[in-house]
Amino acid sequence: MAGRKKDPERTEATRNSLLENAYQLFINENIDSVSIGKVAKACGCSEMTVYRYYSAKPALVVAVATLKWRQFMEENRKRRPSADFSGMTAGQIFEFYLESFLEMYRKYRDLLRFNQFFNVYMSSADMDAETAVPYQKVIGGLREQFHDMCLKARQDHTLRTDVPEEEMFSATLHLMLAAVTRYAVGLVYDAGIDPEKELELLKDMLMERFCVSK
Repeated sequence: MAGRKKDPERTEATRNSLLENAYQLFINENIDSVSIGKVAKACGCSEMTVYRYYSAKPALVVAVATLKWRQFMEENRKRRPSADFSGMTAGQIFEFYLESFLEMYRKYRDLLRFNQFFNVYMSSADMDAETAVPYQKVIGGLREQFHDMCLKARQDHTLRTDVPEEEMFSATLHLMLAAVTRYAVGLVYDAGIDPEKELELLKDMLMERFCVSK
């Protein structure tokens, strides 16, 4: 007797349910404390069903991170003044890039909370290099866009070209991401501060540091 034919739509719906329920559990309880069994229960399925899609918890965690960062990047792409940044200087693209972190704080605080747990989990999880490849490809897209911006800067000179590209990328990514994450999860010293005002100040400081007046 032949096995039942898989229904692609049902398969995709199950996968999405697993990822979305896992995501909610991860941001509410942190990744380390969420078991495959807890994800299965939230989805109303068996643990065996989860394992049919993801061979182990690290694969599930990476799939969630890949999905959520891809969704953010797709939504952020819609904010571009033009699809390929045509008609924009490197300095203007850099400003858009920095503003994207503020947009993340305004609308994607759950993603920032998840990312904080994800970084801790990735540093301690027993995971082979291949498992992390889908996530690395998505994040690598951001690195490629930054490189394209730096190439444009060599032509229009609206960004400093005497600073190594990797140094500029690392500094801006880590400073902005760390700042928006702290505000998103409430790790601030003064409850009366205006987070957006301080984030705008950080953005302006980075613009002053790396942009060239034209």
